[in-house]
Amino acid sequence: MAKIFSSETTVVVTGAARGQGAAHASLLGRPGVRIILTDVLDDEGERTAAVLRSSGADAHYRRLDVTNPDDWNLLAEELRGSDLPLTGLVNNAGILRYSSIVETNLDSWKLHEQVNVHGTFLGIQSLAPLMVANGGGSIVNVSSTAALNGAKGYAAYSASKAAVLALTKVAALEFSPKVRINAICPGGVETPMNDFEPQGGSSSSAPLGRRALVEEISPLIEYLLSARASFVTGASYTIDGGLTI
Repeated sequence: MAKIFSSETTVVVTGAARGQGAAHASLLGRPGVRIILTDVLDDEGERTAAVLRSSGADAHYRRLDVTNPDDWNLLAEELRGSDLPLTGLVNNAGILRYSSIVETNLDSWKLHEQVNVHGTFLGIQSLAPLMVANGGGSIVNVSSTAALNGAKGYAAYSASKAAVLALTKVAALEFSPKVRINAICPGGVETPMNDFEPQGGSSSSAPLGRRALVEEISPLIEYLLSARASFVTGASYTIDGGLTI
């Protein structure tokens, strides 16, 4: 993996204790990159960071509730004094609770907004200014094909992930040219979050006939963070086995 920027740097990955976030951190945790794994699953997060360190990565776990502005402010303050500048953020943390529109209560709707939208917003708001001060950076927001296509049982999730796409475009405008901000839209991925996908859900009819492995999503994030994507901002990329053809 090429260095994300020309010098040693720090990258934050949210929701990194397991699943997609852990895979992203694993791929990004190469020489020259300090990886900060954040989550609220402390035991799993510490174990994941330890596994990455055992393979030579400069990986550290930090508890972060993405819905809590104070947690983001504390992280920003710590990173402001770091010896390695922050130049990358992967807003990966998210939740998915299946229910029809009729069965979705307001608390569930709000929870999707708080984690999936507010968490992404607070990450950008808190850390993009640090990247500007450091001379530049890149942010990748994890949305979903559920933001692009309708699927039964996905009302709250789809709405929240569509908001992430809109936020990505606005943020890309506001923080250009110093910080590039893009989004990815995975289809069904083999993670615990999708274990209870309803019939007719987002991954059941993908032309490739299966869900993605977590390791198949991470290379796109690595590309968007890297200098190889230096002319890419405000874009969204599907990685879905052909689901949205």
